[in-house]
Amino acid sequence: MQKKFGGSAIFLDRSDINTDEIIPAKYLTEVTKEALTPYILEDLKLEGFDPKGDKLKNATVVVSRENFGCGSSREHAPWVFEVNDVHTVIAESYARIFRQNMFNGGMLAIELPKTDIDQLMKMQELGDVTVSVDLDGQSVIAKAGVEEKRFQFEISQFDKALVAAGGWVEFADARY
Repeated sequence: MQKKFGGSAIFLDRSDINTDEIIPAKYLTEVTKEALTPYILEDLKLEGFDPKGDKLKNATVVVSRENFGCGSSREHAPWVFEVNDVHTVIAESYARIFRQNMFNGGMLAIELPKTDIDQLMKMQELGDVTVSVDLDGQSVIAKAGVEEKRFQFEISQFDKALVAAGGWVEFADARY
């Protein structure tokens, strides 16, 4: 499956969103990734956020604060994003294992400094925000109304190769 990076953004304006909030532990017994689909962010408590709302259903990008994906080291958290067509998460920082699980799944975990995240968060005031990602140029372009902002990010050559291949399995299959 070809992953799409960018699209309609949803903003989770809080630090320390953990893996239990991303996908509650009671669903970890599901035997397929697809079975996780309806439970994305079900237990996230955030003012104004509705886990069953259209904003989340239409989102393909998540923007958040620092230490995103902390908590238990489970692959299910990135998987629930993947099966909901959210292939890009932009945050100030990530829990190490969550971040690597995103890349291992061929998805993007983009880190931007707090000042850039603050600017992205503020863009919501102008209306819906659309994000496009230039992986080769290592930039994110956000648009809301008539405003457009570009942000540069760093990504290792290895993580970029994982994303380009579609994930760790596809990367390994092509090389070994």
